[in-house]
Amino acid sequence: MKATTEAELDKYKGQLRDKIVLLDVAAPKIGFEPDAKRYTAEELQKMADYKLEAAAAAPNSAEMEQRLAARRTMLALRTKLSDMILSEGAAAILSSRGGSDGTFFTSNGAPYAADAKPVLPELEMAPEDQLRLIRLAEAGIPVELELETRTRFQSQDLKGYNVVAEIPGTDKKLKSEVVMLGAHIDSWHAATGATDNAAGCAVMMEAVRILKAAGVQPRRTIRIALWGEEEQGLFGSRGYVKNHFADPATMKLLPEHEKLAAYFNLDNGAGKIRGIYAQGNEAAAPIFQEWLKPFADMGATTVTLRNTGGTDHLSFDAVGLPGFQFIQDPLDYGTRTHHTNMDTYERLPADDMKQASVLVASFVYQAAMRDQKLPRKPLPAAKPEQRM
Repeated sequence: MKATTEAELDKYKGQLRDKIVLLDVAAPKIGFEPDAKRYTAEELQKMADYKLEAAAAAPNSAEMEQRLAARRTMLALRTKLSDMILSEGAAAILSSRGGSDGTFFTSNGAPYAADAKPVLPELEMAPEDQLRLIRLAEAGIPVELELETRTRFQSQDLKGYNVVAEIPGTDKKLKSEVVMLGAHIDSWHAATGATDNAAGCAVMMEAVRILKAAGVQPRRTIRIALWGEEEQGLFGSRGYVKNHFADPATMKLLPEHEKLAAYFNLDNGAGKIRGIYAQGNEAAAPIFQEWLKPFADMGATTVTLRNTGGTDHLSFDAVGLPGFQFIQDPLDYGTRTHHTNMDTYERLPADDMKQASVLVASFVYQAAMRDQKLPRKPLPAAKPEQRM
């Protein structure tokens, strides 16, 4: 099926019963750049030079709205296409969301709400395999496929779960305050979720192990959280923040809101840490610069005021808490492993993860021991329909 408008769907009516439907896919481009990279000194300097005023003045709202409108149109068409294929009595759908050289990016698939309506089985594959089937079908050459899909809908427990542990604080005045670190424990289904985000979980757990092995007596409590349901919309961390600190929809602060000293997150693959996103917190930036100085020979020197999105520190930032994500070397995260069938153990560089563990342990220790909590930005306004 090739359809870029709703009208183009009509030509397939009456032709799909008991068929396996191949969705059109673009041919992969030949790559002339390496899959994996580390940040250059020039790229890191550009991050460090980032100015909040420049971001505020950027006149791209019209362009952003145009992109969002195009995406809404595309999603609406895809929904109509799926509904039409189901109503026509097709057997299954084969699709591809891009990739190359045997790598394919998987997608969210069918809705996961308890009351979602049924959809056809849909299986994703590498574009080279999909395109071969398309060429055979277009040439009129018979194609035989054997599919097996076993799906079970779990309805006994619809809750999500976080994993939480802590090292209790020892200071009489400060032990009720908390320094948090975290990463999300859920992953996608095409592989084993090694870089997204077992790597982040392993680094954060190792950072806590280092602190325990060193026998530190933190003044503040150190709490690690491995979040569930990040991939569905930060549900694990958002639920935790709402229950413990504040609801961004009302900005009514709970007592624990005052007690959080900082939250540190790791969720950009398995690359070593090169610095930290200060998330627009100008008062925290010089503190981080001092904390990074011992790690200059490990390549971690950069503090940027830039915001970065897409992961659990946003849940904390949304209610005015100091939440931060570390800058990591991208390696092949965006090209090979992020939400793909290549996200396996073999993509984890041990030396990078050891470096990250030591640096995270240091940051958490510094935050737990300093006299004051980390500085905060002004409280944001309530956002009744907040989306992150």
